[in-house]
Amino acid sequence: MTGAKRKRKNMLWSKVHSPQCEDIKQWCRRRLPILEWAPRYNLKENLLPDTVSGIMLAVQQVTQGLAFAILSSVHPVFGLYGSLFPAVIYAIFGMGQHVATGTFALTSLISANAVERLVPQSNQNLTTQSNSSVLGLSDFELQRISVAAAVSFLGGIIQVAMFVLQLGSATFLLTEPVISAMTTGAATHVVTSQVKYLLGMKIPYISGPLGFFYIYAYVFENIKSVRLEALLLSLLSIVVLVLVKELNEQFKRKIKVVLPVDLVLIIAASFACYCTNMENTYGLEVVGHIPRGIPPPRAPPMNILSAVITEAFGVALVGYAASLALAQGSAKKFKYSVDDNQEFLAHGLSNVISSFLFCIPSAAAMGRTAVLYSTGAKTQVACLISCIFVLIVIYAIGPLLYWLPMCVLASIIVVGLKGMLIQFRDLKKYWNVDKIDWGIWVSTYVFTICFAANVGLLFGVVCTIAIVIGRFPRSMTLSIKNMKEMEFKVKTEIDEEMLRQVKIISVNNPLVFLNAKKFRTDVMNIIQKENVNSQALDDISKCEQNTLLNSLSNGNCNGELALRKREVKGFCLEYRPESKVFSLSSPSSVLFLYFSSSSLPLLSPFQSFSLLCLLPPPLSLFLLFFSYFSPPLLLLLLFALPSPPPLLPLSLFSSVYPVLHLLLLPVLPFLFSFSFFFLFLFT
Repeated sequence: MTGAKRKRKNMLWSKVHSPQCEDIKQWCRRRLPILEWAPRYNLKENLLPDTVSGIMLAVQQVTQGLAFAILSSVHPVFGLYGSLFPAVIYAIFGMGQHVATGTFALTSLISANAVERLVPQSNQNLTTQSNSSVLGLSDFELQRISVAAAVSFLGGIIQVAMFVLQLGSATFLLTEPVISAMTTGAATHVVTSQVKYLLGMKIPYISGPLGFFYIYAYVFENIKSVRLEALLLSLLSIVVLVLVKELNEQFKRKIKVVLPVDLVLIIAASFACYCTNMENTYGLEVVGHIPRGIPPPRAPPMNILSAVITEAFGVALVGYAASLALAQGSAKKFKYSVDDNQEFLAHGLSNVISSFLFCIPSAAAMGRTAVLYSTGAKTQVACLISCIFVLIVIYAIGPLLYWLPMCVLASIIVVGLKGMLIQFRDLKKYWNVDKIDWGIWVSTYVFTICFAANVGLLFGVVCTIAIVIGRFPRSMTLSIKNMKEMEFKVKTEIDEEMLRQVKIISVNNPLVFLNAKKFRTDVMNIIQKENVNSQALDDISKCEQNTLLNSLSNGNCNGELALRKREVKGFCLEYRPESKVFSLSSPSSVLFLYFSSSSLPLLSPFQSFSLLCLLPPPLSLFLLFFSYFSPPLLLLLLFALPSPPPLLPLSLFSSVYPVLHLLLLPVLPFLFSFSFFFLFLFT
C-alpha cells in the first residue's frame, strides 16, 4: 500500500515537473509578473521604503482621484474607486515596478466628452433620486458613471486586442517628441479645465475643435464674475505647494521623509472652510458629500458601446502611450526590462475589470510615478500599500472631505502637472539636435491644443511615418573595408593575401523595403570604384528582384555573389569550416560580405554563411500595410458610421452619405479579411 502511494506520488511529481508543466509555469510567470518578483521580495530591505512611499502615494491617489473624477464629469467618489482597483490589477499583471496606475487626467478628459454628449447636464433636472439607487446617488450620477465605465470597458477591450495581435512592437512609432508634445498639450487642457475652479467661475462645458480657445474667450468676456476669494485661495495654495515641493527636492538627501504638503493643505483648507462656512459665506464650491463603502459590481451598459467607440480608442491609445513612456523610463532608471505587449494586457485588464466596479478609465500618471521615485519605492508593494489607505478613505474618512474647497483641489492638480508642463524646455533641445523633431513637437502640440490628445497623438504618429518614408530611402550610407581592417579575429589557415580580397560592406541603417533600391545603387557604385569586373555587376543585377517579399521567403540570389538581403536591424554572420570559427555580431549596424573576384578559393567555404535575424516578425510590414491600405480603410470606416461625423457638416456630403454608406458597408468585411490574410501570409 505504501509502495503504491509512493509510486502515485512519484508519477504526480514527474507530471508536475514535466516539460509541458514547465512551459505552463514559464507562461504564467511571464503573464503574471507578480509571481516572478513577489517570492523574491526582501521584507527587511524593501518593506519600510515601500510603506513610506505607499503612504505618500495614497495622498496623491485620493486627491487626483477626486479631481479627475470631476474632470471626467462624474461624482468624486468614483474617482476613489478608480484609484483603488486599477492599481491592484496592474500590480498583478504589470511589469513597471515604479508605475502607479489609477485615474489619469488625459483619459478623464477624453471620457468626459462621451459623458457630456450622452448624459448632458440638462438631464439632471429630469432625473430623481430613487430609493434603490447605489450609495444614495441620483439616477443622473449613475447614468454618467455608466457612460464612463462603458468607455473604460471598450478601451480595455481594445488594449487586450492589441496584446493578442502583439502590436506592442509597433510602439517605435511613439517617438519621444510625439509623446512629449502630446502629454504637454493634454496637461495644458487639464489646466484649462481647472480654470473655472481656480477663479470660482461658472463656465459651461465646451468641447470640440478649438474648444480650448473658446473657454478662454468666455473667461475674458465674463471676467467680472471671478470670485476674488477663490482666486486668492488658489494663488496661496499654488505658492505653498510649489515652495514646499521645491524645498523637499532640495533637501531630500538630508531629510529621509519629505513633508506631505498635499495632505497638510487638504486638512488645513477643509478645517478652515468648515470653521468659516466658506460655502455659504463666500460662495466657494466644495467637493460635497462622499458616500461610504463600495457598491456591488455591475456590468457597464453594452448598448452604448457603439456610441463611445471614438473615446474608447482615445483612452486606449493615449493611456497606453503615456503609461508605456513612464514604464520604460522607470525600467531604464532602475535597470530592469518592460515588455510592451504585457503592458497592453496589464492596462487592458485594469480598464476592463474596473469598469464593472464603477471606475473611470485609468492609466499611469507622471505625478504619482514621481512620488515613487522621490520616496525611494522599491516594488509594486508601495502601490498595494497605498490602496490600503485609499480603502480606509473610502470606508471611513471620505465624508470628512465634504468641506474641501474645489479651488484648493484644482491647485493641487495644476501643481501636480508641473512635470508635464516644463516639457516646453525640450523645444530647445530638439531645435539644436534636429529641426524635424522640433517641427513634430510643435505640430503635435498645436493639434493637441486645437482638437484633443488622441488627435494630436495620431497626427504625430502620421508625421513620423511620413518623415520615415520620405527621409529613410535617402539616408543610407555604405562603406567598404578590407577584412584585415575590421576589429575581429579570424581563425583560419587562409593567407593574408586572400583575406585582402574579401570586402565587408557596412550599412549604417537597417535594410528595409524603403531603401532597397538605393542599397543596390550604392553597392554598384562601390563595386565600380573597386574596379570589379562586369561579372560581379551581373550578379548584382540578379539581386534586383530580391525585394521585400523575396527576402521574407528566404530566397537567395543565384550567382557567385554571396549576398542576401533581409529586413533586419542587426544580425550575426557565422562561418565554421572544419571546426574553425568565424563569427561577426553587430546589433547596431547591418553587415554584408562581398567577394570581389569569383576565382578566389576562399569563396566556397563562405557560401554557406547565414544571416540570423535578431528581431521578431518584421515591423516594417506594419508600415507597408499602413501606407498602402490606410486611405481606403479610413474611407470605408468613415462611411461605415450610420450618420456623418459632426466634423463634416457639409450639406452636399450629408445628402450623399446614406448612399455611400449602403454601397461601401458590405466591402468592409472583405477588406478586413484581406488585411489579416496579408499580415498572416508574410509574418
